[in-house]
Amino acid sequence: MLLSIHPLNPQPRLIQNVVEVLKSGGVIIYPTDTLYGLGCDIYNTSAIERICRIKNINPKKAQFSFVCNDLKHLSDFAKSISNPLFRILKNSLPGPYTFILEASKQVPKMLKSKKDTVGIRVPDHAITQSIVQALGNPIMSVSLPIENDVAYYTDPETIYQIFEKQVDLVIEGGIGGTVPSTVIDCTQWPPEIIRMGAGAWDISFGG
Repeated sequence: MLLSIHPLNPQPRLIQNVVEVLKSGGVIIYPTDTLYGLGCDIYNTSAIERICRIKNINPKKAQFSFVCNDLKHLSDFAKSISNPLFRILKNSLPGPYTFILEASKQVPKMLKSKKDTVGIRVPDHAITQSIVQALGNPIMSVSLPIENDVAYYTDPETIYQIFEKQVDLVIEGGIGGTVPSTVIDCTQWPPEIIRMGAGAWDISFGG
């Protein structure tokens, strides 16, 4: 199903439709402040396995991200957040960043990396934030399995034509971006850039 949601003022009724899909174990494609992504409820193992099949990746080797709507979930899913690091996160988010943090015991084992870390995203996008807030917990997120030009995957109608038989719902929330998030490893100090993406990064702006 292709579902059009207003990118700036998401309709609550439509957001609830998305939440129902997620709670029933569905897989969605949704807009962020960077690329369109694949997502599901972090607590639904079968949905995570479906995404791994779509991406053709081994769950044990995959690098998953948690998409949150604010920083309140940090204490639940990440540990050892120092005051300087928290200031950086607070000043950077919401925004086009993925922060690699030490995973807490509450992170489902399937979503932990071999290094016992987890990626945290808080996209600056009203649809994404509304979905997570209504769901009540983060969603697991990975990038789309892009085989050709990234620009080809910015149009949600085109994305729907490609993936309609593999996912339960594609959200039409406007044209997506072509540059992924900037990935920052915060398991060391100072944090280290793993991938330079859409977010400009300067350790000094962390405060």
